[in-house]
Amino acid sequence: MEISPAAIKELRERTGAGVMDCKKALAETSGDIEKAVTYLREKGLVKAAKRAGRVAAEGIIESYIHLGGRIGVLVEVNCETDFVARTDDFRNLAREIALQIAASRPLFVDRTQVPAEMLEEEKKIYRAQALAEGKPERVVDKIVEGRLEKFFQEVCLLDQPYIREQGKTIKDLIAEVIARVGENITIGRFARFEVGEGSARPSCGGEDEAQA
Repeated sequence: MEISPAAIKELRERTGAGVMDCKKALAETSGDIEKAVTYLREKGLVKAAKRAGRVAAEGIIESYIHLGGRIGVLVEVNCETDFVARTDDFRNLAREIALQIAASRPLFVDRTQVPAEMLEEEKKIYRAQALAEGKPERVVDKIVEGRLEKFFQEVCLLDQPYIREQGKTIKDLIAEVIARVGENITIGRFARFEVGEGSARPSCGGEDEAQA
């Protein structure tokens, strides 16, 4: 069947997909826009990894308040288009990430944000611990590396085990949604507040946040 330019334009605006992808999706779904949107999302399962470098400048700020107002979270979750930012998939993801931050208290979005001096201090501590435990020098470096991975899982949001499914990380959770919506998704920044902590706990905020 012949696909009209108007249908292609509408599908592109709704999904951000390329012209040829939209045309193929419409052809495969007999011109049904809604089915074509689903088709493109399903194709995202194949293309999700290729989207990691794409600019994600749309999105939402999600908030969460827990325990009678004693814990609060703000998190910026970004995607490529306003269309995806309005979808249930994306909004549910943002909500889950806010819950994760409230429950698991990360300090950074990912390991690239961990200060070099903090990493060096952690390595020194792990090395000293391993030697004090009587571990042979030849295996100390491997032990330090393993304990550093556990450190990243504690302080870096993307490395943390998902609170609802411990065998999955937050990075894995985001990848699953990327596959479904067909767009790159990143965590821009977050802040976690807890009554009594004051400003002691740093947020991944400010003008120089790194994106995941």
